Amino acid sequence: MRLDPVPPGVSPELTDDLARYPGPVLRKNELREDLDSLGKRMDELQTALFAESKRALLVVLQARDSGGKDSTIRRVFGYLNPQGCLITGFKAPTPVELSHDFLWRAHYAVPPKGYVGVFNRSHYEDVLVVRVHGLVPESVWRPRYEQINAFEQVLIENGIAIRKFFLHVSRDEQRARLRDRLGDPSKYWKFNPGDLGERDRWEDYTRAYQEMMARTSTPAAPWFVVPADRKLPRDILVARTVVDTLESLDPKFPGPPRCVEEFARQLA
Repeated sequence: MRLDPVPPGVSPELTDDLARYPGPVLRKNELREDLDSLGKRMDELQTALFAESKRALLVVLQARDSGGKDSTIRRVFGYLNPQGCLITGFKAPTPVELSHDFLWRAHYAVPPKGYVGVFNRSHYEDVLVVRVHGLVPESVWRPRYEQINAFEQVLIENGIAIRKFFLHVSRDEQRARLRDRLGDPSKYWKFNPGDLGERDRWEDYTRAYQEMMARTSTPAAPWFVVPADRKLPRDILVARTVVDTLESLDPKFPGPPRCVEEFARQLA
């Protein structure tokens, strides 16, 4: 199974049923084998991307609280050489960040050529949290859709491929994950009481996510809705999309240096 991009202008369905993987139920060892195979291929392609240093890939991960962003990064992008991978987590903006335009901190974190960069949350928080909590007037956040599209188009025209994933969990699965954090001392640090208040805004966030994807999924920077209630299928779907994207970039190792025969003789 492969993910289909959200068509431009289309508001995706985000029902609880669609958070469940629709494919055949495979054994965990089969799923892990699939993920390992994709991970190895991703590593090969990243090595060539890093050596070539002409293009980069930016992966954006968005999700509700406990949607699986951290574990997706660990399980999918853990296959990559850290030398060529940059992970950026976006939390509440600092006073310095707030003194700039809303895209400043995102632009600062865009991966350089040769790298795979992953945003854990992103510039899209400024049309999600900001909207749901009324932190700025609608006259401020609504124009940001087009500003984001223009920003991403600049990146694309400068060699940065972009793929954006919404990790879609059901309300019941989110509840189970939050309860799991309260039942495991090693996960206490992951629990945020504010997450319970965010659950009360479930429908508000649903509308915000739907409009966000309808307005900012483009042919060159598409959104993908990932059924994320089951973790291994989620990881495989993300990994396969990343591998497909890197293969479409077709990175090449640089050719031999000039006078390679002479250098080889000197090292004989």
